[in-house]
Amino acid sequence: MEVMHDVVVVGAGCAGMRAAIEAFDAGADVAMISKIHPVRSHSGAAEGGINAALGNASEDDPEKHAFDTVKGSDYLGDQDAIEILCQEAPDDVYQLEHWGAVFSRTPDGRIAQRPFGAAGEPRTAYAADITGHVLIHVLYEQVLKRDIPTYEEYFAWKLVVDDGRCQGVIAWDLLRGGLQSIGAKTVILATGGAGRLYTGTTNAYACTGDGMAMALRAGVALKDMEMMQFHPTTLAPTGVLITEGCRGEGAYLLNAKAERFLVRYAPNAMELASRDVISRAEQTEIDEGRGLNGNVMLDLRHLGAERILERLHGTRELSMTFAGVDPIYEPIPVRPGAHYHMGGVDTDVWGQTSLPGLYAAGEVACVSVHGANRLGGNALMETITYGKRVGRHASEWALANTTVEVPAAVEADAERELKALLDRTAGERPWQIRDELAETMHVNFGVFRREEQMLEQGAIVQSLRERYESVVVEDKGEVFNSDLTQALELGFLLELAECMVVSGIARKESRGAHARPYDYPNRDDEKYLRHTLVTWKDGAVQLDWKPVTMTKWQPQERTY
Repeated sequence: MEVMHDVVVVGAGCAGMRAAIEAFDAGADVAMISKIHPVRSHSGAAEGGINAALGNASEDDPEKHAFDTVKGSDYLGDQDAIEILCQEAPDDVYQLEHWGAVFSRTPDGRIAQRPFGAAGEPRTAYAADITGHVLIHVLYEQVLKRDIPTYEEYFAWKLVVDDGRCQGVIAWDLLRGGLQSIGAKTVILATGGAGRLYTGTTNAYACTGDGMAMALRAGVALKDMEMMQFHPTTLAPTGVLITEGCRGEGAYLLNAKAERFLVRYAPNAMELASRDVISRAEQTEIDEGRGLNGNVMLDLRHLGAERILERLHGTRELSMTFAGVDPIYEPIPVRPGAHYHMGGVDTDVWGQTSLPGLYAAGEVACVSVHGANRLGGNALMETITYGKRVGRHASEWALANTTVEVPAAVEADAERELKALLDRTAGERPWQIRDELAETMHVNFGVFRREEQMLEQGAIVQSLRERYESVVVEDKGEVFNSDLTQALELGFLLELAECMVVSGIARKESRGAHARPYDYPNRDDEKYLRHTLVTWKDGAVQLDWKPVTMTKWQPQERTY
């Protein structure tokens, strides 16, 4: 083993960088591993904003923020974790501001906050419609200021588990080729989501659920994997995100008859209902023939050119580039697309998993602040607040424990497995399986779920996994072998798809993003007010359940 640190963070988006900064400031020797340059991380694609009860334009407070989040989660969110997020959020936003985050402002100079879906108050702080882009650069500056080393273009592939705890990571060095083991007293997973399981997704090509699958393979449970959020406004066919900030600024959703159809689904909140409600409404309009070429229309024209150019310039650019539409003059065609995984690695409120030494933060984790449906603006906040908390705890644990050992046998096993894959000369290319997986997930495990389709998807995933056993990597080279990394990513995605389908079939109710209108149209708190928990045993998924943490809010009917 050539390299060793106290804390190694896998992933360098907002959660990963915030964790690394906090661990460094607590006195630990920290390094980050990232398969892409940190500012290329998918956090940079977050557009709309970051939620905190600053109360700049309203009577907002953390208690209201917490209630909105609990209700938004369809009561599946863990209320202790939600209260921590909402209490700590304001100070964490001010810290970002002091580090140089340039937020949009009110006329009197305070941080501007826009209304977002299912929020009782305007609490989404924003930097025009490029908030994630701004935050990732601010955090990267802090990383550079501290001289935190980054193993850039290293593809983390396996966790090192020895003596009953996590002791490092085995990664493929994309730049120079070959495997590299990096020892650590604690490892923080911050690898983001798995949206690439779907064809139409807002997620970057890098979002292949690496951290979730690595944890699963190391014996750690994944929680609420059936809960994949579909964002209501994405461009067809790419899935490029059109921010919720458009509706926060007052945009309308129209069907082919130019009706504001949400009056039928969410008469009070209209375009500012929660994402799951709006996605289902849109899909219903499209399925019942009131869509336009498989889309509905997002109309910004009444906002006027000045407001669009000031607050939504990024959205205008995306619409013109990817849809050939200028929203100043015509509505944007949008449809629901896979956006955010509420499920992930099961952790406590300090990001600890069941495996000592292994932590997780951000979208890869399920501490469960989002439950069955995430509110817009809460994801960026989670990356910062929980990134900070996890970095602190992981560094304290690392500094109190001394030894690290990556056994030679572990390295040898990894080398052997990789050699077997690269030595194979005949078989199927990974992309064919990947495309089939993404297309069938979209059809069979999308906005609406039917029992027979989920069972069919289970069989499809099984057969794809069998085909994957003989997949061939054509590029045998050492350097920048993206053919190899894509084959490994596909292995991750196939296992996660199986976890999702098994969990989805088991949850016989409709709750948040998991909508079964045809057989179980209602929420069933008596049987299913609990988390699904999946582990990997002998090449198959084992399902279990875990209670939801309730503090002060009992489930009520959820209407908007």
